Amino acid sequence: MKRFTSVKLGAVCWSSSLLTILLSSCGGSQNQQNAMPPVVVQTITIRPQVAVLNESFPVTIKGKADIDIRPQVSGFITKVLVDEGQVVKKGQPLFEIDKVQFEAAVRSAEAAVTVANSQVAQAKLTADNKETLFNKGIISDYEYRTAKLALDAANAQLGQANAALVNARKNLSYATVVAPSNGVVGSIPNREGSLASPSTALTTVSDNSDVYAYFSFNEKQVVELTNGGTKTLNEAIATMPEVTLMLADGVMYPLKGKVSTVSGVLDSATGSATVRAIFPNTNSMLRSGSTGKVLIPQTITDAIVIPQKATYEVQDRKYVYLLNDSCVATSQPVTINPISDGKEYVVTSGLKPGDVVVTEGVGITVREGSKVTPADKAVTATQAQ
Repeated sequence: MKRFTSVKLGAVCWSSSLLTILLSSCGGSQNQQNAMPPVVVQTITIRPQVAVLNESFPVTIKGKADIDIRPQVSGFITKVLVDEGQVVKKGQPLFEIDKVQFEAAVRSAEAAVTVANSQVAQAKLTADNKETLFNKGIISDYEYRTAKLALDAANAQLGQANAALVNARKNLSYATVVAPSNGVVGSIPNREGSLASPSTALTTVSDNSDVYAYFSFNEKQVVELTNGGTKTLNEAIATMPEVTLMLADGVMYPLKGKVSTVSGVLDSATGSATVRAIFPNTNSMLRSGSTGKVLIPQTITDAIVIPQKATYEVQDRKYVYLLNDSCVATSQPVTINPISDGKEYVVTSGLKPGDVVVTEGVGITVREGSKVTPADKAVTATQAQ
């Protein structure tokens, strides 16, 4: 019986000893052993660090050049030589327009040139003959000059015929519509049998070797970019870091971009300036008309960073729970940087290095005045026991 009593007392001493260690680790006293046991939660001790925040801006992506393909002559489309989304090279045929009328015009112009050449030859023979006769004094100066003018008129008619032939051949070449640059073919609303004219856009060819991502800066951001006007926009742009593109599905585009221009005039309706970033598109992954977000990194030295789950909100103000010397949770208002990555906040005021912040159970197991044991100290105490 005494042996049994001895074992029971030993268990009680072990439990009491462990509680004493847990309490004493947070500055507790022997009298606190009869109170509620502390809540064991994760905490962090504030230490300044370097933080990189990515400020995001919605963007619209456009090709380096989006060219509307319009025929330079009118006629019915006889062939569509490409398909939508096809990658084409400069000079590659895209459409063919009925060539019958243009081929006929070329033959007519060639015949006119032949006739004009004959007329020039005949006028030259006459002029040469008149010149011989004039030199011998057989004909008058008037008759000689008339022959020379007839030769000049024949040469002029030959010039007109040659110009008409060039124009006819040019129109015949226009009957084959070619790509003006390398790019990707857009939608093709007009197919074989449709009437094409210079006022009709047959498709669009987008030069996507590089793409432009367009977004906006508000007036405040433009002022901050120029450091309050101490440097020019071009100087500010030159020193901006590389930017990242997040696609519409949340995937990060693997190649970095660079901000290339900021418009010098603010839109009177929106109060914003248009910004353009350029991204290489060697694999043609990006297409004109796509959307996404541009992420501009902002580096902050000596930043105080806390998990977002360590905060709670009351009337649009954010708070955290600090542990005092007695490991009692006390609420503390904080101000945070509006830019966040969705996981952590950068605190601009309310915390200082060395503060201990509760990072779990905020507002659930930990409230104002709760006694808290940091999880790492609880583990240390258990290991020591």
